[in-house]
Amino acid sequence: MRAALQSETGQDKLEVVDDMEAVGFGPGRVRIRIRATGLCHSDLSAMSGVLPQPAPFVPGHEGAGEITDVGDGVTTHAVGDRVLVCWLPPCRDCPACRRGQGHLCLAAFGNAATPNFRRAAGGDVFGFAGTGTFAEELVVPAACAVGIPDDVPYDIAALIGCGVTTGLGAAINTAQVEAGSSVAVIGCGGVGISVVQGAKVQGAAQVVAVDPVAARREAALRFGATEAVAPDAFADARQRITGGEGFDYVFEVVGRSATVRTAYEMTRRGGSVVVVGAGALDDEYSVNMFSLFFDEKRILPSMYGGGDVLRSYERTIALWRAGRVDLAGLITHRVQLAEVNDALDQMRTGTALRTCIEL
Repeated sequence: MRAALQSETGQDKLEVVDDMEAVGFGPGRVRIRIRATGLCHSDLSAMSGVLPQPAPFVPGHEGAGEITDVGDGVTTHAVGDRVLVCWLPPCRDCPACRRGQGHLCLAAFGNAATPNFRRAAGGDVFGFAGTGTFAEELVVPAACAVGIPDDVPYDIAALIGCGVTTGLGAAINTAQVEAGSSVAVIGCGGVGISVVQGAKVQGAAQVVAVDPVAARREAALRFGATEAVAPDAFADARQRITGGEGFDYVFEVVGRSATVRTAYEMTRRGGSVVVVGAGALDDEYSVNMFSLFFDEKRILPSMYGGGDVLRSYERTIALWRAGRVDLAGLITHRVQLAEVNDALDQMRTGTALRTCIEL
C-alpha cells in the first residue's frame, strides 16, 4: 500500500512510497482503511524532533475510515464499521481513568514503541503516536477505533480525532470558560480556531484572536472571535478591552515558552493561562515566586482537551449537528496523498487552517 514516510528526524519533506505493509494484526486489534486524515501541527513537531518520535515513521494521528478486518476477541467492532482513530484511548482501569481523566491515561503510549508498518524491502517503520494515518491502511488496538454515526463525514470525523477535540476541550473542559468573560487566543490555526469556537459556545463576551498571519485573523472573525489582532497589537487590545487589567483567560496554542510568557503577562490577576500548544523538552518557562503567589494566576496545561476524550467526541458531534460549531469550514485545503508535501507547506506558511489528505 501507499504511505508517507519520514526516514529520519529533521527532514522537512515526506516520501510517498508504495511498498508499505501495516503489521501487527491479531487478537484484540482491527484493520482500518483510512479515507481521510488531517495534518496537525504535532505532525510537523514530530518530523522536526520537537516531539519525541522513533524514526523511520509514518506521520498522522488524525484520521478516519472503515474497518476491514477484526481480530479474535474483538466484540466492539465489525467489518464495515465507520470509525475515527483515537491516538490516546482511555483504558478505563488505571487511576487516571478512574478519576475521570482519561486524557492522562498512559496505557496507549506503549503503542508508540511498537512498529506499525514494514516495508517490502525490509525494515520496521513506526506510526506517529502509535497510529500513522498518512497511510492507506492501519492496524491498531480495537480501543483506538471509535465508531462514528453515519451522518458524520470522514473528513469531519478525522478532525474530531485530535485538533477540534483539543481546542474545544481546552475551553470547555480545562478552562471552563465562564459566560460573559474575556478571552484571548494566541495562535489561530485549526486548534486555535477550535478554542475560539469553544469560548463562543461557553458564552464568552469578548474573544480576541492573536496571530501574525492576516488570513488566520480574518478566519478567526468568521468563527466567532470578536476581534483579531497581530501580536504587536495585543498589548493595545488588552488595554482597550480590559482597561489594562488583563483577560480572564488567555490560551497559548503555539507551544513555545515565549508565547506562554506573553499569555501570562496578558492575563489578569486571578485569571487563567491555558497552555494548549505542545512544546519541546528543552524549552523551559519560569515565573518568579512572588508573582506566582501575589498574582494568583492559574496555569492550566490542557492535553487533548482534558476530561473524558470519548465524551468529548460525542459532545463535539452534538454541537456540530446543532450548528453550534463549524467543522467543515476548518478544512481550507484538500490534497491527495501524493501531494502531502503541499499540505506541509500550507501549514508552515499559515495559509491553511486544516488540510485534509484524502485517500
